[in-house]
Amino acid sequence: MKKNNFWQKLKSTGKPILALAPMAGFTDSVFRRICKKYGADVLYSEMVSATALYYSDRIGIQKKGKQDKNPTLELMNFNRRAERYYVIQLFGSKPEHFAAAAKIINDKVRPDGIDINFGCPVSKIIKQGAGADLMKNLAKSRAVIEAVLSATDLPVSIKIRSKSGDVSALDFLKNISDLPISAVMIHGRTLNQGFAGACDFKIISAARKYFSGVILANGGINSLITAQEALKESKADGLGLARGVLGRPWLFKEIKKNKQIDLKLTQIFKLIIEQAKEAKKTKGENALIELRKHLVWYVQGLEGASKMREKLVAVSNLQELKKIIKEYKK
Repeated sequence: MKKNNFWQKLKSTGKPILALAPMAGFTDSVFRRICKKYGADVLYSEMVSATALYYSDRIGIQKKGKQDKNPTLELMNFNRRAERYYVIQLFGSKPEHFAAAAKIINDKVRPDGIDINFGCPVSKIIKQGAGADLMKNLAKSRAVIEAVLSATDLPVSIKIRSKSGDVSALDFLKNISDLPISAVMIHGRTLNQGFAGACDFKIISAARKYFSGVILANGGINSLITAQEALKESKADGLGLARGVLGRPWLFKEIKKNKQIDLKLTQIFKLIIEQAKEAKKTKGENALIELRKHLVWYVQGLEGASKMREKLVAVSNLQELKKIIKEYKK
């Protein structure tokens, strides 16, 4: 195991480890900080391209004589004090790309850990031979993990699926059982299932035979009840929460307190404004456009939600957002 292994520190508490799982376009610094406030122990970055980092050998990119910011490096920015423990997740398909990316992260960013994605089922990732497609190739997957381990002194974790092609989670873990991986997050669905269907948490329980580090169960966890069921069936050390906390980040607190929390409408709207203000402060005026996808999750289930969503997907500034909320409250 790597030195300064925060995963083992969290496991030693005896309490379930709760992680905000990586979600492209959602798990930015602002949302990570909100989830931390509600009790998330580990915060994953959005998916970062190892290939993009491989071709980026300096902080900025020269363009027309000006120093432009590197969007891939910007994607990894975090608040060291407010986002602990922070893990950057890499996706890609070539070991040499992962090695270079891990070194850049190790030397220039210094998060608390690095994660390798072997679980994404999105077609544009699969077409690159990355994500869950890479999980099918045991030899190449192992080479990728070895490349990352050799390039960093940070704890390395992985995210896999219950099955990809003919390779099960157990096959995968057996193939790398001798490598010093600190944690594995296992999505209970297969590659073919994508994000729908029943999760197989029993295979996560069986994974303990091949893996001695921290095991997190992931998939279909969107309430206190499903969280309790996942922990019971998987016998995992904790949970990775993804779409279940979109529009409902207080699910982390529910699980920790073992009690359902029903926020009042005014509290939800206050949280929306808080996230919007922080997004604007962090990313500038265009932040509200990026925030639209979060906003529609927050209003799910509200009376007249469809009409409100129509307005929210057109929001372009904070004043418009406040006006929509004020009109709804009347």
